[in-house]
Amino acid sequence: MRALIAEDQLHQPTRVSATYLPNAYQLHPKVISGGLPDGDAAFEELANLGVKTIISVDGATPDVETAKKHGLRYVHLPHGYDGIPQSRAKELAKAVRDLPGPIYIHCHHGKHRSPAAAVVACVAAGFVDPVNAELILRTAGTSESYRGLYQSALSARRADARLLDAIATDYPDRAAIPPLAEAMVALEHTHDHLKQIAAAGWKAPPSHPDLEPAHEALMLGEHFKELLRLDSVRQEPVEFQRYLTESQTAAEQLENDLRKMSPTEKLVASLQRISDRCADCHRRFRDVPISEKRK
Repeated sequence: MRALIAEDQLHQPTRVSATYLPNAYQLHPKVISGGLPDGDAAFEELANLGVKTIISVDGATPDVETAKKHGLRYVHLPHGYDGIPQSRAKELAKAVRDLPGPIYIHCHHGKHRSPAAAVVACVAAGFVDPVNAELILRTAGTSESYRGLYQSALSARRADARLLDAIATDYPDRAAIPPLAEAMVALEHTHDHLKQIAAAGWKAPPSHPDLEPAHEALMLGEHFKELLRLDSVRQEPVEFQRYLTESQTAAEQLENDLRKMSPTEKLVASLQRISDRCADCHRRFRDVPISEKRK
């Protein structure tokens, strides 16, 4: 078993030496923040680190079965990029305080939602001084574009122990996810696959030899198409739907370009159009801080 850093040696977030755990940082002797553990090797690495509990704040369904195989408990407490609601912050704080540790808190990439969740939980539980909140986010690489995550982390304060004691402890291993959020998770994974394919010279990357470039572009287009069919999306502003329609068109163009083996410059431009549309939509709708959405 690898040794984590002891409390008297841990004065700032410290990178965890790990092969299969993206962007893993130890914030407290009991808490590590990082990216998605994917596959047996990742869960084995968590077990070797002594981790007992995994908390996912991602929208994707956790791999509960593989975690159990390695003696690990999963808790699913998802939140968005717009910040961490007070009710969720309290649940996270109680979880890190009371559940067996070390505890691994993760989102997908381990750069944005999980560091923010770990800060909020650790500060509220009394594990981390609020003065270190910004340092932790910046060390983990949390983008300043996620203003709601920064607001949640920087405003976190230690919670009254009696308040945490009163919270129910029936933590789910799989939380119910709204159809829109579930569809967005699938879209994000496929978009990530295409970025990996692009980085590998528009071929299947060594880490994912099963990926077929044109098929991934086809699937991305289908994800956008399915999103546009959701009743909840039809109730969104016209601008939101326009972003999805333009992204679907760009994905279909990328698929055609890949099947015709178009020049690299054209492939890059098609993928960039998709990424730009996603970024614009996120800024306009997804990443607006919770405090501003209430106005």
